Amino acid sequence: MKIVVLTYGTDGDTRPLIALSHALIQAGHEVSLLGEARSLGLAQRLAVPAVPLAGDIRTLFTRWSQSGARGTAKALVGLTNANAAAWMAQTFEAAQGCDAIVVSGLAGFVGLSVAERLAVPALGAGMIPLTPSSEFPSPFLPSAWVPNRLNRASLVLTNQLLWLGLRKALNRARADVLGLPPRAKLWTEHPMLYGISPTLLPQPEDWPDNAAMCGQWVPSLSTDFVPPAELTQFLAAGPAPIYVGFGSMTGIDLPRMLEAVIKALNGRRAVVWPGWSDIGSMPLPNNVLRIDAMPHDWLFPKMAAVIHHGGSGTSHSAARAGKPSIVIPFAGDQSFWSDRLYRLAVAAPAVSPGRLDTLVLRDAISFVEQPAVIERAEAVGRAMAGEDGLAVGVRMIERLLVSGAGLNPCPIKD
Repeated sequence: MKIVVLTYGTDGDTRPLIALSHALIQAGHEVSLLGEARSLGLAQRLAVPAVPLAGDIRTLFTRWSQSGARGTAKALVGLTNANAAAWMAQTFEAAQGCDAIVVSGLAGFVGLSVAERLAVPALGAGMIPLTPSSEFPSPFLPSAWVPNRLNRASLVLTNQLLWLGLRKALNRARADVLGLPPRAKLWTEHPMLYGISPTLLPQPEDWPDNAAMCGQWVPSLSTDFVPPAELTQFLAAGPAPIYVGFGSMTGIDLPRMLEAVIKALNGRRAVVWPGWSDIGSMPLPNNVLRIDAMPHDWLFPKMAAVIHHGGSGTSHSAARAGKPSIVIPFAGDQSFWSDRLYRLAVAAPAVSPGRLDTLVLRDAISFVEQPAVIERAEAVGRAMAGEDGLAVGVRMIERLLVSGAGLNPCPIKD
C-alpha cells in the first residue's frame, strides 16, 4: 500500500512517526513522510522519504516559551493557523494516488481534510492520549483539577477547545486549497493508534475497538551507534552518572537550573544535554560532562537515573531503560507523564521549575537512589522490553486498511 504519514511538532513528536514510517517500509509498504524541517534528521538516517513542511517550531518556542504554558499553547495554535493552507497544499500534492493517510500532531486536521478530499482512509496517530476515557483526565489539564467522574468530559473539553482554536483557518484552507465546504464539527470516528506503552498507561476498557495503545514507537539505533571517545572515557571512569536534559524546552534559564542541579548532585557524576536551550560558556565541574544529542536507547541504560522535562518520548525511554526519573515539567502533557511515572513508583514527586532549589532536588535524588525504587524501575523496564510497539502499529494499520473496520474515508460534510 502507498501510505502518506503527516505530522508536525518537535523532535519528540516527529521521531516516533519516523520510526513507524520505517517499520511500514520494512513491512513492504510505500511511505512518504511530511514533517517539521528540523526534525527530519532521523528520516534521512533511516532512508525514509521525507518532505519538510512550512514553519519553524524551534524559533516559535524560543520566542514564546517565556510566556508560560498559555503563551506556548497560543503560539502553537497561531503557528498551525498560519501554515494550514501551506500544509494542506503540500499534503494534497504528496497524497495523490495514496491508499491512506496517517495523521498526527498539529497537522492532524489538515490531514483529515485531505483524506476527505481524496476519499481515502485516515488514521490518527500520536504519543498523547486524546481518545476520551473515564480512566484518566486530559493530559493538558492538571490532574488535581479534574475529579475522576469528569475524566471523560475533560478530554472532550480540551479536544473541543483545540478544534475551536483551529477551525476558522482550517475551513478557509479547505475552501481555498481543496474546494471543500466548511466543517462544523470535530472528527471523532477515525481510528486512533498511540505509540504509548500499556505498561505506563494501560489500554482503557471503555475505548472503542479502533483505538489502541501499541507500545512505544522507537527505532533500534544503538547497534550501529558509535559514541564520542570523550563520553566513552567518562562512562568508564566511575559509577553510572545521572542524565540531565530538557529536550525541546527553550526560553528557560538553563544555567540557573544547572547550578541548582550541580549543587544537589553533591559530587555525583552526571551528563548534561542542553537540548534546544543554551548554556553558553558555562563552566562545568569535572564530575559533569556536556554531551550532544544521542540515541536514548543507547545512553539511558548506562545512566543511574534520568532528570528530564517529562515529554512522552523521554518518559517512555527512561522507563524502558529501567531507570528512575526526576521530572521537572514545564508545559503541555509533561505533568501527565510525570504523574504516570510517579504512580508506577519509578519517579520522585514532580519538581516545579519555580521551586528548583538544591534541597528539593537533593530529596528527589535521594528518592530515586532507594533500592526499592531502582528495583521497581528495572521491573518496569523489563515489562516494556517485552512490548513491540512498531510491530503492533504496523499490524493495526494493515488490519484497519484491509478490513475497513472503523474507517471513515469520506465523512459526511457538515
